[in-house]
Amino acid sequence: MQTQEVYQTYGNTLYFFILKKVKDKEVANDILQNSFVKIHKNLPQLKNAQKLRGWVFQIARNELANYFVEEARYVSPNDTNVQANEAYVSGCCCFDRFMDQLPKSYKEVIQLVYVKGDKQHEVAKTLGLSLANVKAIIRKSKALLKEQFINCCNYTLNSKGKLVGEVDCAHCE
Repeated sequence: MQTQEVYQTYGNTLYFFILKKVKDKEVANDILQNSFVKIHKNLPQLKNAQKLRGWVFQIARNELANYFVEEARYVSPNDTNVQANEAYVSGCCCFDRFMDQLPKSYKEVIQLVYVKGDKQHEVAKTLGLSLANVKAIIRKSKALLKEQFINCCNYTLNSKGKLVGEVDCAHCE
């Protein structure tokens, strides 16, 4: 099989697979191109043609991983993502009031993970909890916060369980 046949068979599927991960058309095109350069170089080494699809997608996954590693080098942990999270969270209708109503242990975990931007395993280590416990606290906290946003601010849940709607809250007027 030649590279052109591989591209015709998997090119579109691979592009949309990559685009779903990076959410940027230009970057997806670059990663797709890099993937096909490697596919072209290494296609003669493929021993089992029945494993072609998996092999092609593994190359794309490796290119995605390389892209994200490179991107991580340019963004420091205390960069704009944390500032954007803080601005977004503090701008939410009644968020601070709802956070104050959470149990102290819940509030601490949510602030560390979603406001400060720490990884869940880091929060578990910092607070002396198991990772499973941190995940359970996050799940319970999200459920409580969703309930409060629905009851107070008249948000609704979409089919994916995400809060949607416009703020319609007596506290925010």
